[in-house]
Amino acid sequence: MENSKIYNLAIIGFGGMAGHHFTQLSKGEVRVRIKGIYDLKEDRREAAREKGLYVYESNEAIFADPEVDIVLVAATNEVHKDLSIAALRAGKHVLCEKPVTLTSAELEEIMAVAKETGKIFTIDQNRRVNKDYLAMRSAVESGIIGKPYVIETRVEGSRGMPEGWRRTKALGGGMMFDWGVHLIDQLMYMNKSKVTNVFCKMYSILYDEVDDNFHLVLTFEDGLTAYVEISTNNFILHPRWYVLGTEGTLQIDSWEGTGRVVKVKEREDTWTPDIKITKAGPSKTMGARDPSTVSVTEVAPPEGIEDNLNPVYRQLVDAIEGAPLKITPEQALRVVKVMEAAFESASTGEAVKLSV
Repeated sequence: MENSKIYNLAIIGFGGMAGHHFTQLSKGEVRVRIKGIYDLKEDRREAAREKGLYVYESNEAIFADPEVDIVLVAATNEVHKDLSIAALRAGKHVLCEKPVTLTSAELEEIMAVAKETGKIFTIDQNRRVNKDYLAMRSAVESGIIGKPYVIETRVEGSRGMPEGWRRTKALGGGMMFDWGVHLIDQLMYMNKSKVTNVFCKMYSILYDEVDDNFHLVLTFEDGLTAYVEISTNNFILHPRWYVLGTEGTLQIDSWEGTGRVVKVKEREDTWTPDIKITKAGPSKTMGARDPSTVSVTEVAPPEGIEDNLNPVYRQLVDAIEGAPLKITPEQALRVVKVMEAAFESASTGEAVKLSV
């Protein structure tokens, strides 16, 4: 008989992302219901009451409640480790918001406690199910562009950063922890080859304390190069994804996941003596290609994508009931180590060699 148990969830930190969890879980599409919350701020506690949620008097009250099965840690980033460990030791399964921790050593502490207690610890890497990412990944894995050798991934805005933790270094602010963690996770979830080299340039254009822009280059052991850019000061946007393959080029335009593949049908590698005249002047190499030698294929996301938080919760419930965990702390540890290398590279101006 199919298990129909409903798991009770308590939330620590009822800010914007926790509100997103509330909205999704309120639809009743997964076997998790929110029993209550705790937040340090009274206005957030009151907002929870207005939504009909029980408000605990402290974090400890959540840990002591025998009816709570799962704790969602959605507080600011610098307290993720301590709250996660406390919840695990209290016998709760834990779903932690990203970035899971600010250092790999902190995450390793959590992993040791999860192993000791036998409780599930997972991370809200919800952007593994985004339409744009799955459209890119599906096209690449179909082989339509041959072997990919460069992947460019960008998230760009022009309005700076919201007030709050993102602008504060001590709280784990900045774009590497806010968005970089997602894009690195997407790349490393897709390509299991080890990252061997990291070079990063970080900028503080509008906010002196944290990075509000960065350019990151990752080299993978299998030869793939990934270029990751996050900007809060771009007024002309690039495509969301741009992938160079041995047999063609893939572009995904936006979050909607639509784009195109331009694939070579016939190589134009026979050169005539004459020099072609281009807009840039005479050039053989960069002369216009004969359109008949390529094909253009429209790209869209795969059918049936559930681009929300439900897959995160389903894999957690499945793991509680004995299935393999899909979003693992071991995967997150690789991402955190790459981010550590990025910060080191940005600080020294040098590339960092590693093997993760």
